[in-house]
Amino acid sequence: MDITCESCQSKFRIADEKLPKNKTAFLTCPKCRNRISVQPAAKTADENESEPIGEDFFSFDEEETDSYDASDKPFDFVEEEGKTALLCEPDPMIKKAVTPVLEVLEYHVTEVDNSRDALKNMRYHNYDLIVVNEYFDASDPDANGVLIYMERLNMAVRRNIFVTMITNRFRTMDNMKAFQKSVNMIVNVDNISDFDKIFRRGMADFGIFYQIYKEYVS
Repeated sequence: MDITCESCQSKFRIADEKLPKNKTAFLTCPKCRNRISVQPAAKTADENESEPIGEDFFSFDEEETDSYDASDKPFDFVEEEGKTALLCEPDPMIKKAVTPVLEVLEYHVTEVDNSRDALKNMRYHNYDLIVVNEYFDASDPDANGVLIYMERLNMAVRRNIFVTMITNRFRTMDNMKAFQKSVNMIVNVDNISDFDKIFRRGMADFGIFYQIYKEYVS
């Protein structure tokens, strides 16, 4: 759905499936902070009166019947061509090295504290970039909830997300391990001070690879 802020006339877009059915959604313009109301689409004969949301994701208050306030989710909708990133990293020093790089590259960065919050955010937004420590909210890296979620994504969605895994087990830019872990790039914590150069190179390779793919399928 295309949305225009009545206050600053900025134009945004949000996937229809991210809007609650049969309820008015209230969103906050990220530019001028104006409150925008989005009316529900007209129901069709095949649609149910309501649709339950799993316990692992956002749910509506049982007492709420008329509206849904999404103003606390700033990336539910973003300006066209805006890039978004999800940062799943518990170490403040690593976050301090990564976040400025992403902001310089004009990513809107969301930081989360645990896998549950990460999955909630991914339920409502398809991020362009996900940076995740393999031990994020997990004592066993093979049980990392975010990485498991990414492995199970439909490939049509997954190929549009650049996943960077931060690790202390594998070497930086180890493409074979990246393939085995179903991520696009690996960065060792020992090289985190060079994250800017490593990330730019990884993104460049990613762009070249999928440029060929898109030309082939188009």
